[in-house]
Amino acid sequence: MNHARWKLAREKALAEGYVEPPEAAAERAEIRLAMAFAKAVYDRRTELGLSQAEVAERSGLTQAKISRIEGAGSVPTLPLLRRLALAMNASLNIALDADREEVTFIAHPAA
Repeated sequence: MNHARWKLAREKALAEGYVEPPEAAAERAEIRLAMAFAKAVYDRRTELGLSQAEVAERSGLTQAKISRIEGAGSVPTLPLLRRLALAMNASLNIALDADREEVTFIAHPAA
């Protein structure tokens, strides 16, 4: 089953009066945030033309850790977020609402 079908099934169930348990909604929100962060890291890295190994070297992490982050398989700590932002010469902005997560890297101006 592809992701589009999952979304349609969930929307159909909600339309029929199904109420999702709070734990499931919270877990889905965490997954959305991890995926938004993963996409932001990947997008910034590719914008800079860097490999995962190069970002790892710049940030003092391993290439495997960068891979897990980009695969949404790792929950970063605040110090790790800072290291990644510095390694990619950018500021990290995270906006969180009840139903929306937005993660962006804003490039620092060239010196």
